Amino acid sequence: MQELFPQDRLFIIAGPCVVENDELNLRIAREIERLSERVPGRIVFKASFDKANRSNRDSARGPGIQSGLDALGRVKKETSLRVITDVHLPEQCSRAAEVADALQIPAFLCRQTDLLEAAGATGKPVNVKKGQWLHPEGMRGAVEKVRAVAGSSEIAVTERGTFFGYGDLVVDMRSFARMRTATGCPVIFDATHSVQRPGMGEGGSSGGAREFIEPLASAAVAAGANGIFVETHPDPENAPSDGPNMLPLQDLESLLDRLVSVWKATRR
Repeated sequence: MQELFPQDRLFIIAGPCVVENDELNLRIAREIERLSERVPGRIVFKASFDKANRSNRDSARGPGIQSGLDALGRVKKETSLRVITDVHLPEQCSRAAEVADALQIPAFLCRQTDLLEAAGATGKPVNVKKGQWLHPEGMRGAVEKVRAVAGSSEIAVTERGTFFGYGDLVVDMRSFARMRTATGCPVIFDATHSVQRPGMGEGGSSGGAREFIEPLASAAVAAGANGIFVETHPDPENAPSDGPNMLPLQDLESLLDRLVSVWKATRR
């Protein structure tokens, strides 16, 4: 079976921030499936069954683990895509692994030993997102925790921006080489959350600047990122979470074409 996180081919993780209704999930998934063949390492469908780190208590979190996994299972049944989803608690890992092809550790939880080990113990590929406060070499410890129980599972690490004062993030393009050297893992750039403006949206929610997704993602590929993570939605302004920093679905094709072009130009 093809690797989810190859070192030698550009790959993409894409999908809505959170699992929604079947119509919306499948609309996005079918567009991703249509575009997947154009990406050397294919596209993995991403959606979260729960967003446990929302800014406000009453913010939409998603359908929960059972309904969310059922919905992801329907995406797999109706398309040829493989899927990845976030896990927040150790006890979620084995259940999520019954459906998901890979598990993702949110940035805020990248040092949670029990969670990392539980994800690794499933034997599924694991993507660990770097905390917004953590230096690139600090991801070595997170990867070692997964490796200690994962055997030959694939592990990837993701750069998602570093806090720059209050309410903003910056991306250090040196991070891709530094994390790869420190961990030996494929390195992904999160083009969605790196343009987030934490706590700067309406009512204290996170804002964002999606116009910087394409230039930052292109720069990341040129700087050595193996993969790109991008959340996408047909109507970001009315998405339940992360709307200001999500890519409109209609713009996904042009972004992918540009990234593949940059990949080919810089990997000769």
